[in-house]
Amino acid sequence: MFKVLVSDPISDMGIQQLHDAPDITVDKKTGLTEDELVAIIGDYDALLVRSQTKVTERIMQAGSKLKVVGRAGVGVDNIDLEAATKRGIVVINAPDGNTIATCELTFAMMMAIARQIPQAYKKTVGGEWDRKTFVGVELRNKTLGVVGMGRIGSEVAKRAKAFGMNVIGYDPFLSEERAEKMGVKLGSVNDIAAQADFITVHTPLTNETRGIIGKDQFAIMKKGVRIINCARGGIVDEKALIDAIDSGIVAGAAFDVFVEEPPAPDHPFLNNPKIIVTPHLGASTVEAQENVAIDVSEEVLHILRDEPFKNAVNMPPVPASVLNILQPYFNLGEKLGRIAGQMADGAVKEIHVSYSGELMDVDVSPLTRYIVKGVLTNHLAGEVNIVNAMHLAKNRDVNVVIQKSAAAQTFKNLVTVTLKTKNGDRTLSGTLLSGYGERIVQIDQYPVDISPEGTLLLVSHNDKPGIIGRVGTLLGNNDVNIASMQVGRKVVGGSAIMLLTIDKQASDEVLAELTKLPEIMNVKELAL
Repeated sequence: MFKVLVSDPISDMGIQQLHDAPDITVDKKTGLTEDELVAIIGDYDALLVRSQTKVTERIMQAGSKLKVVGRAGVGVDNIDLEAATKRGIVVINAPDGNTIATCELTFAMMMAIARQIPQAYKKTVGGEWDRKTFVGVELRNKTLGVVGMGRIGSEVAKRAKAFGMNVIGYDPFLSEERAEKMGVKLGSVNDIAAQADFITVHTPLTNETRGIIGKDQFAIMKKGVRIINCARGGIVDEKALIDAIDSGIVAGAAFDVFVEEPPAPDHPFLNNPKIIVTPHLGASTVEAQENVAIDVSEEVLHILRDEPFKNAVNMPPVPASVLNILQPYFNLGEKLGRIAGQMADGAVKEIHVSYSGELMDVDVSPLTRYIVKGVLTNHLAGEVNIVNAMHLAKNRDVNVVIQKSAAAQTFKNLVTVTLKTKNGDRTLSGTLLSGYGERIVQIDQYPVDISPEGTLLLVSHNDKPGIIGRVGTLLGNNDVNIASMQVGRKVVGGSAIMLLTIDKQASDEVLAELTKLPEIMNVKELAL
C-alpha cells in the first residue's frame, strides 16, 4: 500500500483515480505549516501540491519514504528541485492541462476587443443605450499574428483558421514544413507586426522574448491593430503599448497578465477604455483544474508502481559510475547549447552533437539532454528541463543526432554542437581543461580559447588593421568594459571573429553602432 498526501486544494474529481486505486490511501490536509508537514511527511510515499505549499529541502529530508512530488499545474517554483534530485525524489507537473483553457481565453479576449463587449456592457447596465459607439470588426478575412507556436499558440492558430482568418506564425523552432502542415504562413516578429490585424503572444518570458513586441514593432504596425497577451507580463512592452494606443496605432488590447501581479492601482491599463484586463485567468476553468489534477494523479500512480512516466521536471536516475564521469560536463553542455542557440540564424532543424576523447565509451544521453535543454532554453525558458528537452525538440520537428569519435585532436575531451538551419550551420566546440575548467575552443571554423561565462560579444569581421581598436573604443565610449578578448582567423586578411567577454550587457543602440563600423559583418550578444 502507498500513502499519498494532498496538501493544497486540488479538484476531488481530478484525484478520483487515486481514491479508486486499491493500493493507494489518500489523505487531504491543506493549510499546513512547514513544521506541520515535516512532522507527518515521513508516513507518505507521494505529495501532491499546487502553488500554496512550499516543498522545501527540510520537508524532503523528513520524507524518508517520499518517492514523488506532484505539482497540479505547470510551474514548479515552489518545489526545491535540487534537493529533490539529490534525494532521488521525482518531481512531476502537468504541462498540458491548461492548454485549451488558455487558448479559449485568448479567443474570448480577441472577440471581446473586436466587438468592445466589456465597454458596451458597462454602458448598457449603466442605463445608456449606445449602439453608435461600439461598431466593431469581424475576425473573418483578418490576419492573425501568433508569436509562439507551441502547444497553446498552435491551438489558437487552428481555431483562427476555423474563423476564416489568415494566420502568420513565428516561433524560433517553427520550420516551413511544419508551418505548411498547419496552414500557417511562417514569418518573423516584424512580419507579424507589419501585416497582422490581431496579434497574440504565446511564448515564455525570457531575455529573448522580453519586450519582443515593443516600440520598434508598434512603429511598423497597421493602424487599428489589436493586441492580446494571455501568456506572461513583459512580452509586450506595457509603456510602448500605451503610447501606441494614444497615437492611434492600436485600436484595442486585452491582457490577462502583467509585469507585476497584481498591478498597482494606478497602472495605466486599469483605466484605459481601450484595454480589457483580467486577473490571470488562463488556467481558471473547471476542466483545466480537473485536467491538471488528473494528469498529475496518473503520473503519481505510474511512479509508485514503477511504470513508465513522462512529465518529470528533475533529473532522471543515472548510474553512479556514469554520473561521476558526466557530471563535470553538465554545466559545459548546457552553456554550449545556450550559446549555439543564440548564434543560430533561423529555425533550428537539427541539433548535431559530437563527442570525442574520454566520452567515447560512456552513455552520453544525460549530457545530451543538458545540451538540448540549453538550445531550447533561449526561447522556452522554464518550460524546458533536462527530462522533457528531447520530447520538446521532437514536438518541434527538431532532429537530435549523436556522433562519437575516439580522436579529440589535441584535447583529452571535446564536445561539439552544430545547429542546422535553412540559413546555414553554426558550430561550437568546448572542452574541460585541467586547471582551467570550461573552455570554448572553436566557433565555426575559427579556433578560440575563452571561458563560457557572463556576457559575450561575437563579432564577425574582415581581418583588417584597426578593427580591434575601433571596437574597443566604441565600447569604452559607451561605458562597456572588456574583460577578455579572443581573435580567430584562418587566413590573414580574410574573414575573422572577435569573441569578447564584457562586464555588462551592451544596449541595442551600442550593438547597432558596432554593426555600422567599417569591415564589421555581424554582431551577436551571447548571454549566459
